[in-house]
Amino acid sequence: MRALDLALLGDIILDVPDPDHWLSGIADVTRAADVTIGHLEVPHTRRGTELVGDVPAPGADPDHLAALARAGIDAVSMAGNHIADCGAEGIADTNAELDRLGIAHSGAGATLAAATAPAWIERDGRRVVLLSYNCVGPEISWATETRAGSAYVSVRAVDGGPTRPQADLREIDPASAAAMAAAIAAVRGPDTLVIVALHKGITHRPAELAPYERPLAHAAIDAGADVVVGHHAHIVRGIEIYRDRPIYHGLGNGVVVTNALSPGQDHPARAAWVERRKRMFGFVPDPAYTLAPFHPEAVNGMIGSIRWRPDGALDIGYIPIFIEPPGRPVVAMGAARARVAAYIDEITERAALPKLAMTEDGIRLVRCRTQFNGFAS
Repeated sequence: MRALDLALLGDIILDVPDPDHWLSGIADVTRAADVTIGHLEVPHTRRGTELVGDVPAPGADPDHLAALARAGIDAVSMAGNHIADCGAEGIADTNAELDRLGIAHSGAGATLAAATAPAWIERDGRRVVLLSYNCVGPEISWATETRAGSAYVSVRAVDGGPTRPQADLREIDPASAAAMAAAIAAVRGPDTLVIVALHKGITHRPAELAPYERPLAHAAIDAGADVVVGHHAHIVRGIEIYRDRPIYHGLGNGVVVTNALSPGQDHPARAAWVERRKRMFGFVPDPAYTLAPFHPEAVNGMIGSIRWRPDGALDIGYIPIFIEPPGRPVVAMGAARARVAAYIDEITERAALPKLAMTEDGIRLVRCRTQFNGFAS
């Protein structure tokens, strides 16, 4: 039995031409890993009815999903606040094309049962299992027994209103957390690594974690998850070790290139959001980043890196990436690598997360090594 290398990528939006180009700066990394997992943010469809209840993302070209396969991406989480933006047809079209391409997926489906079904990847007699949950709403995008949508863990808003992305979300619904825990326990087994993807957190705000984020990630690990990955904030977050398991609180943007967030929108809701988020989060995007107009600190990113050794131990680390204008991620080298690594150290401390030891390992920065057996004891 050999060690398996896993690469963990943040949000993916590919709704502009030439998707292979936008992936090319990190494709050597994603292809080299034994298993690469990313988060698919938007539906890939040419049809559907626009969901009302959030700022809707446009459907991306279904043909662009093939670029993920060419870049070696083996699986995607899908439970997020935009995956239902083109309705049931958008989810169905996206899942059908992922299935055709052989890309495993979890987190969205025609019913809640389909949305909560795990994705399984087998390598050399070992299994990697992916579960995916939307923690930020909007509730209308969540799947039910009869409605297409995403899997979810409900986090209640302070104002008593529905769960929605810009609400002040604080209290984890116990029944929802229990359902997640049961799903995690159900996929545990020998020679199995369980990854739980949580669409969580506060968008466009450096370092800060919402009050529910650490307790929810801890609950996933308490239930038997081996790795927890976060996305949604569109800016990278710190790394935490809990019970010898890694939590990547926010992987930031994996590859996000879209015109939907740029000035000059002809869609009223998207145009209003372009202006509103400047006021809400206190930043003006760098005009050079026409396809990724995010917080200026969002140029710093990471690809999570896990080496699953034959004895069950995990090497936990990340590969620093930098977002080049207008939005292309590349592996950070030289001075850029040092700046990204320093930034991740800084935001880890600002979030009051324990500082972790770090060593160099090629292009990876390895933060620590856990010693656990890789299956339920």
